[in-house]
Amino acid sequence: MYSFILILHNWMRWVVVLAGVYALVRAYSGLLSRRSWTPADKTAGTLFSVSVDIQFLLGLILTFLSPLVAAAMGNLPAAMQSDELRHILVEHIPLMLLAVVFVHLGAIGARRASDDRSRFRRAGLWFTLTVLILLVAIPWWRPLLRLP
Repeated sequence: MYSFILILHNWMRWVVVLAGVYALVRAYSGLLSRRSWTPADKTAGTLFSVSVDIQFLLGLILTFLSPLVAAAMGNLPAAMQSDELRHILVEHIPLMLLAVVFVHLGAIGARRASDDRSRFRRAGLWFTLTVLILLVAIPWWRPLLRLP
């Protein structure tokens, strides 16, 4: 079960990155071209936020199943001496939670904005912050594609 969730979490990373790029392209192209907000723009934000939610849920499941996290929590001072374990416990998990909050602030902010320009501006700001957090929090030293 753990291996399956780990592989799924690893592959889902790329869905999140691609959805984030797509949402950013839609937001900034709409802002720069001054076009109207379309259902495709809303779909891009929804796709990004749903993919981040799914990834976060998979990560939470992994947190409770991971022998690595269990060992780290069993000896926290030793875990803080390891760059990889410290990154997972202190940086990865909290930053990913922040990414979930930011992506939803972008989607909700765009939906509640009074005009199209504000929609694109809010989506662009919050989705940019989300993507930056994701890029910092992803453990890039791990395999880029895990295979079963």
